[in-house]
Amino acid sequence: MAKEKTHINVVIIGHVDSGKSTTTGHLVYKCGGIDQRRIEKFEKASAQMGKGSFKYAWVLDKLKAERERGITIDISLLKFNTQKYSITIIDAPGHRDFIKNMITGTSQADVALLVVSAAKGEFEAGVSRSGQTREHALLAYTLGVKQMIVCVNKMDLTEPPYSQKRFDEVVRGVSIFLKKIGYETNAVPFVPISGWTGENMITATQKMSWFQGWRVKRKEGSTRGRTLLEVLDSIHPPVRTINKPLRLPLQDVYKIGGIGTVPVGKIETGVLKPGMTLSFSPAKLTAEVKSIEMHHQGLQTALPGHNVGFNIKNVSVKNLRRGDVAGNAQQDPPSDVHSFVAQLIILNHPGKIKTGYSPVLDCHTTHVTCRFAELKEKLDRRTGKKLEDLPQILVSGDAATVKMIPNKPLCVESFFTYPPLGRFAARDLKQTVAVGVIKSVEKDHGAKLQQKTPVSK
Repeated sequence: MAKEKTHINVVIIGHVDSGKSTTTGHLVYKCGGIDQRRIEKFEKASAQMGKGSFKYAWVLDKLKAERERGITIDISLLKFNTQKYSITIIDAPGHRDFIKNMITGTSQADVALLVVSAAKGEFEAGVSRSGQTREHALLAYTLGVKQMIVCVNKMDLTEPPYSQKRFDEVVRGVSIFLKKIGYETNAVPFVPISGWTGENMITATQKMSWFQGWRVKRKEGSTRGRTLLEVLDSIHPPVRTINKPLRLPLQDVYKIGGIGTVPVGKIETGVLKPGMTLSFSPAKLTAEVKSIEMHHQGLQTALPGHNVGFNIKNVSVKNLRRGDVAGNAQQDPPSDVHSFVAQLIILNHPGKIKTGYSPVLDCHTTHVTCRFAELKEKLDRRTGKKLEDLPQILVSGDAATVKMIPNKPLCVESFFTYPPLGRFAARDLKQTVAVGVIKSVEKDHGAKLQQKTPVSK
């Protein structure tokens, strides 16, 4: 058997109707994630419904519908191979309840693929203050997705079609706000494509002869190419932490006939094996792992970055939920926190934030309301130096250290020990009001966790 390809998780983000589903469906179809027979079935069905152009989007939505009926354990059926990597596409949620799911999805990703529409008026809508393009990119950055790829989609709908002027305009607009957020724009490839006609996705385009190709400069060296597929091959594989204890935030928990309870999620650190005894927090349960599978294949060892479903003994589906964290009961098991100290930046809040403010915190896959119990220090955003102790109020643009107390049991960790479980976004008024990292946690059994605990190897 050939050596297994490195796993990369890609989240697709962008404004509603920027063509995320169509683009993703096309990619997955062309790179062998879905068989021809199914596409033909979808083509017939979507033609009957009079939605010819939705053929590829239909692929995604059809799969989503199947998934919602609980036929499959897998979070995302969208898996395809490039020359170098095995890529799992994490759901790109649409309108509803969107940012919440977007955060859950993004916290599992290594790379964000931002789809921006070049069609007249659509780019402007996505990037305006109320548009989602900007917010998604910001969340992706905060949640630790440091590699960004930008697809300038719908090039077939520019005026005139495949217009270089429009492409350059969109690239300029997106570069400006990506830079503001913190992305190194030299390291972000911009690729003009049409998700519907398939221009420049897999093979170099004939219709945009002006396009010289994308190039990327990173510390690891520079790469260049023309198509979207080549960009995906130029991704820098993330470093996975195997030698830390296991942390696996649950994305969902299914009950599957004949098998039993199957929690699903991405392993952030450590290793999962059948026979291990897991401890779940804040559910305060322990259970033994019977079997593990990924993309419908059994696994004996699951590593960081793997999106897995695993079957556990004697635990009812009702006792576990999304946002619970699984860890090895024998090695630094996870536990809920009584309070934690976080360093955060207030992004857009119309008023003044005082002690007692309680936004919803999105951290890994959990969403819990947390109270600002004490505003400890106000900091300089750029340098992190302290500006004042115990500020009375915080406003948009301020950085601060705040002690926070969750309203209901919550399992998070210090950013220094388990980075993926120590980053969060705070939401209120239907928008992201703050983003930050957790500096230290006070575990519920009363003992204060030191910031940098020596991690057993």
